[in-house]
Amino acid sequence: MSPSMIPPLLQELSTANRVLIAGAGGGFDIFSGVPLALHLMSCGREVVLGNLSFTDLDAVDCEVIHPDAFLITPETVDQPYFPEKFLVDWLALRGMRQIPVIAFSQEIGVVARTEAFRAVIARFDIDAVVLVDGGTDSLIFGDEPRLGTVVEDASSCVAVEQLGLERSFLVCLGFGIDHFHGVNHRSFLENVATMIRDGGFLGSFSLTREQAEGEALLDLIEYANQRMPGHPSIVCNSIASALRGEFGNFHATHRTKGQELFINPLMTQYWCFRLRNVVARMLFADAIRRSTSVKEIVREIDSVHARNSELRPDKPIPL
Repeated sequence: MSPSMIPPLLQELSTANRVLIAGAGGGFDIFSGVPLALHLMSCGREVVLGNLSFTDLDAVDCEVIHPDAFLITPETVDQPYFPEKFLVDWLALRGMRQIPVIAFSQEIGVVARTEAFRAVIARFDIDAVVLVDGGTDSLIFGDEPRLGTVVEDASSCVAVEQLGLERSFLVCLGFGIDHFHGVNHRSFLENVATMIRDGGFLGSFSLTREQAEGEALLDLIEYANQRMPGHPSIVCNSIASALRGEFGNFHATHRTKGQELFINPLMTQYWCFRLRNVVARMLFADAIRRSTSVKEIVREIDSVHARNSELRPDKPIPL
């Protein structure tokens, strides 16, 4: 039994020395992990940040840690879409350029992704890994009516889980955002209930703009919006809207015009899970373990989903 009301995830991380916080699905996922990183650093932990990158990493000059893992620095050549570089530059502006930021190749299978994570963990002597998801479709088992954008999330989860680290976790921020991608959030809540029964749920807690970590995330998102005004992150700006107290069909970016959004306070909630319990419930985990490409992952997940004759009904939350 937990000895206090401190979230179990933070209790487990309190004994780690060096923590890798990595965006599970790429894009701007790593931004959702920055408040956790700042908190851990304030507690004396060392932090390394990472993210699946949708940038052409072969076009930038940076240190190669592994053929699919690259160290991004303020000197790294900029690109029009480069969240990892935006993060590095923002950290430097705040006097934190010592924090390593790793960009992982996106167009690879689980086999190569596992080895890329292994190399980074060895390089920085990591003893805990936290995968972060902007949104909640990383907690997908495979029998939901729709799977959202699970491919990259699932590949990261399976890759890290099979490294066998005792302390490896999945953290989601942004409940409700994946409605934009067709996710059924009743299924997500049912999955959380399953994690509770399995012993894999490590609590949930809110991020607020009054916290230094919440203020920092708002500042980081605004910085990224200025760096990439033509393509602001839907996920990050939805979370930022919720942190500012917006509600309902509020649009912070032109990219969501014409869609009905439901910005709400639950988008500011962190949901925390033990990674091995999450992967144990993925019906497609074994099918993608030996994958060598993203196309193979997509094919295997689609195949498992299509063959499942017992998909859960597409019911709304009865509230």
